[in-house]
Amino acid sequence: MTLNVHMASRARVRAPELIGKGGWLNTGDKDLTLSDLRGRIVVLDFWTFCCVNCLHVLDELRELEERHRDTVVIIGVHSPKFVHEAEHQAVVDAVERYEVEHPVLDDPELATWKQYAVRAWPTLVVIDPEGYVVAQHAGEGHAHAIEKLVEELEAEHGAKGTLRRGDGPYVPPEPVATDLRFPGKALQLPGGTFLVSDTTRHQLVELDGDGETVLRRIGTGERGLADGPADRAAFSEPQGLALLPGGTSRTRSGGDKVIVADTVNHALRVFDPESGEVSTVAGTGKQWWQGSPTEGPAREVDLSSPWDVAYFDGQVWIAMAGVHQLWTYDPEAGTVRAAAGTTNEGLVDGPAAEAWFAQPSGLAATEDRLWIADSETSAVRWIDREGVVHTAVGTGLFDFGHRDGAAGQALFQHPLGVTALPDGSVAVSDTYNHALRRFDPATGEVTTLATDLREPSDAVLVGDDIVVVESARHRLTRLRLPEEAVRVESVAHRTQRAATEVAPGRLRLDVVFQAPAGQKLDTRYGPSTRLLVSSTPPELLAEGDGAGTDLSRDLVLADGVTEGVLHVSAMAASCDDAPDIEYPACHVHQQDWGVPVTVTADGTARLGLVLAGLDSEA
Repeated sequence: MTLNVHMASRARVRAPELIGKGGWLNTGDKDLTLSDLRGRIVVLDFWTFCCVNCLHVLDELRELEERHRDTVVIIGVHSPKFVHEAEHQAVVDAVERYEVEHPVLDDPELATWKQYAVRAWPTLVVIDPEGYVVAQHAGEGHAHAIEKLVEELEAEHGAKGTLRRGDGPYVPPEPVATDLRFPGKALQLPGGTFLVSDTTRHQLVELDGDGETVLRRIGTGERGLADGPADRAAFSEPQGLALLPGGTSRTRSGGDKVIVADTVNHALRVFDPESGEVSTVAGTGKQWWQGSPTEGPAREVDLSSPWDVAYFDGQVWIAMAGVHQLWTYDPEAGTVRAAAGTTNEGLVDGPAAEAWFAQPSGLAATEDRLWIADSETSAVRWIDREGVVHTAVGTGLFDFGHRDGAAGQALFQHPLGVTALPDGSVAVSDTYNHALRRFDPATGEVTTLATDLREPSDAVLVGDDIVVVESARHRLTRLRLPEEAVRVESVAHRTQRAATEVAPGRLRLDVVFQAPAGQKLDTRYGPSTRLLVSSTPPELLAEGDGAGTDLSRDLVLADGVTEGVLHVSAMAASCDDAPDIEYPACHVHQQDWGVPVTVTADGTARLGLVLAGLDSEA
């Protein structure tokens, strides 16, 4: 059974069964069926672990999961984009890494994804206690609407006698004892020790110069946002680390300081290795949304999943993975601002204000450029001192692999780290290829330095050695930089999602958005919706690209172009609609789609995408 994505009918739609060849996680080895869940409100979360928007939704759902634990069962349906994400062990690792505390179906062949006609990561589907689909939401920002729907379903099915309360099917995995658990980034402190972001344990860990012996831990180990001494400070999945040069920190009281990208807290922290104190210097602890300020006093401006930091050209640069931008933090002025990127997801070079990024996750500074690991485009890019963005290797969101050679045809697979080398080249932590690669701008060549690493996410140059953060092996690994490259058989991939067959000529694009119950579109300051359309290759669209406020648009496909990707970005803002609420809360719903299309004579003339559709009356 396949769910009709147009959702024009009000007929009740029975939820298709949950199937996936990878099996189930977090259930104590039990396979679940929808009949097992009858009587419960089920929320399906279609996600993949490379996707920062999916990680945002995991965090959005935590409170819902806790407050309605006896009526709601959240089921993660892991639906991979990259080849590596289809590996079962990689899914097992990701479920632990991101503390997913509900059952997860591993669906490597996208079987359930196709049954529910899902088109984007993340997508949430709500199933009522009788087994019918009652809502579908693509993108972030829907937790409030889903909670209101859950409360309505609890009341309705409680009265009907069709609601079954009790413990859910979640069975936690057995904990594993290791000194580090999915470490993210590392740096060498001036004294020769290593500081590592121990991401899953919400700590920083200082290791001896051997890279193994634990000297101290910074942070309680519990998820939180708290300043203070090392034993009382709290982080939430910290990642990037960078040394602040002497005299640059407003909190400086002597000695070197480390700035920390505290990713899930949406904050920048400063750690003083001498005193052990942790302080917050940027971010409010809340996630940035469209319409929020993009510059101002650092403690008053929201950030969004800062993943890495680097000191370049007198500023701390921030890989703002959550909004596909680079921001800067000025330690002297105590301000932040958006420095590069439009928030649109993709690969577009040019002046910083016009460039597009896709989840930048790694930074490395040299005298004349800032290297960037642009993960979702599997690209290595750089920005110069004039503020112009360039791509060294990479072509876009859907092409990836492991191929050495000339930069124009070389391929990476979701790299998370870059490390500047003394000869002007850059080492690339090619995460999903389990490899350390090298790009040399002098020759324009990509080579492989080492393989058989497990999800390398960062590397630190130490003399003639390079110390690699092997995130999925929970350790630092020291390698001698080889004089010759390792020979690797070339592999190229495209995302495995099936292309949508579309008819030549005019194509009607409709983004379905229905304000959640109890809310209305916020039109106080003009249109509350936004639609941005582009394509890869750009020649695919003869008409219809660009920005507008209408969620429907007529596109015209160019003659002679038979395949490509339509990039669609939609946003809608809704506010609580009740006369007794003096200050109604407002909510932003947003999603980016990359829709592979093939032009065929018998293809569809309409493309429907669901930002939010159906409700409890459906």
